[in-house]
Amino acid sequence: MKIYQSRSFEKKVKKMSKPEKDALDAEVKKIAENPTIGEEKKGDLRGVFVHKFKLKTTLYLLAYRKIGDDLELVMIGPHENYYRDLKQYLKNR
Repeated sequence: MKIYQSRSFEKKVKKMSKPEKDALDAEVKKIAENPTIGEEKKGDLRGVFVHKFKLKTTLYLLAYRKIGDDLELVMIGPHENYYRDLKQYLKNR
């Protein structure tokens, strides 16, 4: 299984601190082991799964898709305006 990152995902991760990146890596490993761990979305976001986890006190959402045997990490961020931004990002691709 290959894991791909979108440009949006890469930019957000680049701004994270080392402990946050380590916690994110652990969550990505969980997703790679069990891709159905996240909740599948409906409507405009069909085919996209969202996994929720906490970093320090902030709840983060990680959107990903399964493409064949591979995994694409689409977007990560706090809940505020997350789904709006995710829809816009997917529409513009």
